[in-house]
Amino acid sequence: MMAELASTGSMAGALALAALTAGASWMVTRWVIGWLHRRQVLDHPNERSSHSAPTPRGGGIGILAVALPLIAAVFWLHRPGDIEAFVVVALAAALAALSWIDDLRDLPVIVRFGAHIAAVGAALALMPDKLMVFQGLLPFAADRIAAGLLWVWFINLYNFMDGIDGLAGVETIAIGTGIFAVLASAGPDTGTGGLTVALAALLTAASAAGFLILNWHPARVFMGDVGSIALGYLLGWMLLTLAAWGFWTAALILPAYYLADATLTIARRALAGEAVWRAHKKHFYQRAVQRGLGHARVARFIAAGNLFLAMIALLSVQVVGWKSVALCLAAGAVVTGWMLLWLGRALPAESDGKI
Repeated sequence: MMAELASTGSMAGALALAALTAGASWMVTRWVIGWLHRRQVLDHPNERSSHSAPTPRGGGIGILAVALPLIAAVFWLHRPGDIEAFVVVALAAALAALSWIDDLRDLPVIVRFGAHIAAVGAALALMPDKLMVFQGLLPFAADRIAAGLLWVWFINLYNFMDGIDGLAGVETIAIGTGIFAVLASAGPDTGTGGLTVALAALLTAASAAGFLILNWHPARVFMGDVGSIALGYLLGWMLLTLAAWGFWTAALILPAYYLADATLTIARRALAGEAVWRAHKKHFYQRAVQRGLGHARVARFIAAGNLFLAMIALLSVQVVGWKSVALCLAAGAVVTGWMLLWLGRALPAESDGKI
């Protein structure tokens, strides 16, 4: 099945499906913008904001309204017996509903985190025992606990990193298309499971692309927790599945920028004694915008960096041996470090005419 996906005809069909999905997401999100305006669901600027005018919040509804039914349809067509996948889609929708309530009126932290932990635990309980995320380096129980902690962290960092126009859309496209490309190039070993996850990742990326048109600076709509939490959950599952199938190097490299920026920023705030769950403007990308680089320029730079990371992830699928794997990981670390360094230090005058 995966060999067929990599063929010219099947690839063209997949890309045509992606284009139609992006168009549908754009249209649905346009309708959602009007609906949010009528309901007065607006983000008003404050001292922590990166925008200057009231903007509708909740555009992630448009992404999920298109992506989730299509992903469910893909699994129904190719793997109707894959209970885990259907549960993940259903739980992503449930988290989106809870997060929408949080968008409307702040929910207690314990409620939000409790829901994230429950959703992650339910999905991991359904993952086949033979699939070990850490490739057998940890006992089964430790493997699942460590995977669960990483997944919960990924859900929340996806929310933390949705702080400027275009960024969450760019990252979702990068990770989704990266997963698709990795599985499409991996050969037939992953079978129908690989086909369905690859198409699910592509549909997720395509839905984010339709939203991105309306979220590009100056944004007409923000994603909101309804989108970022559900996308973090969905993409986190895909990345863990990728790792469990043996492509753990690619699963680490594809989201490396998001992981690094969020983790280093939260760690720095925690060491300073700050309340890490509160909104702030201290991420590397936020500091770049504050120095005058602009939302669009920062988003374009991160997209370029993610392209390099995706190429390294693709290379990691083809190499053999620990030395080659170590080189791919080192290359991913260098690219990520370069991205953080640029975001942390570049000035507007230095960036004129670049990226």
